[in-house]
Amino acid sequence: MSYWNHIYEHFNPIAFDLGFISIHWYGIMYISALLLALWFAKWIIKKDAMPIAEETIDAYFIWLEVGIILGARIWYILFYDPNTYYYLSQPWQIFNPFQNGEFVGIRGMSYHGAVVGAGVGSLLFALRNPGQIYKILDVVALAVPVGFVFGRIGNFLNQELIGRVTDVPWGIYVDGVLRHPSQLYEGVLEGIVVALIIYAYRKHKAFDGALIGIYGVLYGLARFIAEFWREPDIQLGYLYGDWLTMGQLQSLMMIGLSIGLYWLLKHLSLKTKVKK
Repeated sequence: MSYWNHIYEHFNPIAFDLGFISIHWYGIMYISALLLALWFAKWIIKKDAMPIAEETIDAYFIWLEVGIILGARIWYILFYDPNTYYYLSQPWQIFNPFQNGEFVGIRGMSYHGAVVGAGVGSLLFALRNPGQIYKILDVVALAVPVGFVFGRIGNFLNQELIGRVTDVPWGIYVDGVLRHPSQLYEGVLEGIVVALIIYAYRKHKAFDGALIGIYGVLYGLARFIAEFWREPDIQLGYLYGDWLTMGQLQSLMMIGLSIGLYWLLKHLSLKTKVKK
């Protein structure tokens, strides 16, 4: 257990140092998350004999990933980054991976922003491919939490999004302070638990597209709970009292919007069936 407690002292977040560029474990986990989500999406389509062509899901995932990257980065800058004005006045710096001539990668991404970006990407895809989006959204709801686990493992390996101070025996020392390994808690709650619930429920969905609304509610609830073990962003602190964080506030908003999305998709799905 002692080795685990001090694992950050024995672990290098940089996987490969090529001299001119360093490859971090976080980046490897991020790419792994995307590939796993795409693989699982194709697997579930075949397993459940869903009428979705492979080229369609490939094209959709391109739209989805572009939306996720743009949304996650821009949302972080708007709600979390202390240098918001700097980026708004110099938007070309938003995706600049260099600082003072040194490659540092793109730091600062928001999952809630990724959800917003994914929603915009999905809407644009739906406009170009009418009638196909509802079943695809169900696939997304099944695939995203599976890949999400790797994303949180990446956060853990990158020694970021650290947990609150604790005295539990499985805590991790961060700069000499014992903290909850909250990234792993999130990987379990927001990834594995959500994935298992949606996977078990998929055969009982009331209409095509229902799973994405359910995913939003489940993720929001899991994230709200997990935030109690996660240290609030240092530049924001607590928004209310000694417990409400920005992540919790946005999770509550996500739950409300997901409930609204569920009923909207139900209405549109049933309307489409009537027309047929």
